[in-house]
Amino acid sequence: MNDPQAKNSNNTDGFEEITLANGCFWCTEAVFKRVRGIVSVIPGYSGGFLDDPSYDQVCTGETGHAEAIQIRFDPKIIPLEKLFEIFWYTHDPTTLNRQGNDVGTQYRSAIFYQTPKQKDTANLVKENIEKKKVYSNPIVTEITPFKNFYPAEKYHKNYYDNNKNVPYCSYVIDPKVQKLLSKFQDRVKNEYL
Repeated sequence: MNDPQAKNSNNTDGFEEITLANGCFWCTEAVFKRVRGIVSVIPGYSGGFLDDPSYDQVCTGETGHAEAIQIRFDPKIIPLEKLFEIFWYTHDPTTLNRQGNDVGTQYRSAIFYQTPKQKDTANLVKENIEKKKVYSNPIVTEITPFKNFYPAEKYHKNYYDNNKNVPYCSYVIDPKVQKLLSKFQDRVKNEYL
């Protein structure tokens, strides 16, 4: 199975790259930067048609972009299957274009795969979660070829860790981080335990 739009993410250093969207990228970054085997997490915009968009432009919902994160990870430490499990268990993948009060296509749930293996693994993990009936409604996550990623403005990087007293962080991001810590504690970096 060959997707002409999917780029090869196998790097000579043994790390892989994947782009994920599951609501506000402040939340997603906060969760994934705590996972062992994640080398870097960059918040940004993916999946749209506007080159180099700004946060304000993406917030209109008219660029086609989702708030996303680009992850570099070591598959010897965090297998792709486990990475996708964490992705699906730390947000609500059954709400179309919405996570809590964040509404619009820019908050959709999506996996932007870069290799056929990533696509196949995403579909397999999704099927397993649906078989387990983790969610009462169907998963609506897009599993779609990667086409672009634009890093967000610098103030978005490490937003949660730099702004823990902001109400959004305590009401929206904290519960997602707590899900990670309770369900995947064995996968969390020591400095976050």
